[in-house]
Amino acid sequence: MSATPTRALTPDIAARFAALALGHVGREYPNKPGHVLAGPEDARTPAALHPAFHGSYDWHSCVHGTWLLARVLRLFPDGPQAPAIRARFDAQLTSATVAGECAYFAAPTARGFERPYGWGWLLKLADELSALPERRWSEALAPLAGTIVRRFAEFLPVAPYPVRVGTHFNTAFALRLAADYAEGAREAELTALLHVTAERWYGADADCPAWGEPGGDDFLSSALIEAECMRRLLPPALFAPWFDRFLPDLAASRPATLFRPAVVTDRSDGKIAHLDGLNLSRAWCFRALAAALGPDDLRRPPLCAAAEDHLAAALPHVTGDYMGEHWLATFALLALEAGSEEDSGGGREDSLRDS
Repeated sequence: MSATPTRALTPDIAARFAALALGHVGREYPNKPGHVLAGPEDARTPAALHPAFHGSYDWHSCVHGTWLLARVLRLFPDGPQAPAIRARFDAQLTSATVAGECAYFAAPTARGFERPYGWGWLLKLADELSALPERRWSEALAPLAGTIVRRFAEFLPVAPYPVRVGTHFNTAFALRLAADYAEGAREAELTALLHVTAERWYGADADCPAWGEPGGDDFLSSALIEAECMRRLLPPALFAPWFDRFLPDLAASRPATLFRPAVVTDRSDGKIAHLDGLNLSRAWCFRALAAALGPDDLRRPPLCAAAEDHLAAALPHVTGDYMGEHWLATFALLALEAGSEEDSGGGREDSLRDS
C-alpha cells in the first residue's frame, strides 16, 4: 500500500472544475430555497432574496462553488478560465449584492439560516478571496463575513452538544472550515472560541465505532470529519494522543465501514447522490490525517490507500447529473489538494494554535 497520495490536482482538472462551477454559480433554477416566509412580501425569487448567492440549486452550494472558483484563480491565475472567473466575481461580489445578503441575514426569520454548514463555507470563501491580489471582492464580502463571525460567536457558547450527522448540520465540519478563516484573518477571539468549543464537544471522545456510517444520504463521515476538525484545531502535541484514543485501530483498517467506499445507486436522486460526496470528503479527511502522521506510522499506508479507493469510486461521477454537478467538484478539489504542501486549508494546514 502506498503511503503517499497518487492523484493530484492538475491544471487541466482545475480548469474543468472551474468550467463546471461557472456553469452553475449564476444558474438560478432549479432552486431549493431554505427560506422562511413571515408574510406574503417574503415570496420572492431566489435572485431577489440572495443577490450574490442565488445559483447552484441552493445558497450553500453557490457559496462553495464560488470558493472553488476563487481557489482555482489563486492556484492558476493565468489558467483558461481565469478571465471568466474575474468577470463572474465582478458581477457577483459587489457592495450592493453583499448588502442584499446582509439584509437577508438581518431578518429575525434568518437567525438559523444555513447554520452551520453555509456559515462555515462563507468564511472559507472569505479566507480564499483575501489571498487574491484583487482586493475588491474580499472587501465587498467583508460585511457578510463579519455577520457570520458574529453568528458563530452568538451560537457556539449556547450550543450544549455537537451535531454528529453526516449532512449539513454537522458541527465539526463548520468548525473545520471556520478555522481557516480565523487564522487567515487573525481573528483571535474566533480562534479561541473554535478551540474551546472543539475541546468541549469532542475532547473526551474515544473508541469511535463509526457503526452508523454511512447513512443513506450522508456526504460527510461524522467520525473522520471530527478527527479532521481536531487535527486542524489542536496543537500536534494534543492532537496525537486524542487521535490515538479516538480511532485506535486505524492501522488494521478498522472501523471497517470507514474504509469501504459508499455505493451510489441513483445519481438523479439528490439524497442518494450525497454518497458520492461522502466518498470525496472521506478521501479529503484520509489524506489530511495521513499527512499529519510520521512517515513510518503504520496508519499512513491504510489511510492513503483508502483515500485512493474513495477517489476512484467518486471522481468519475463529479459530472453527469445536476443533482451532483452543482456541488461535487468542490469536494473533489478538497480531496485532491489534501495532504499537499499547500492544500485546501489555504496553505495554512498546521494547527490553529501553537503547542
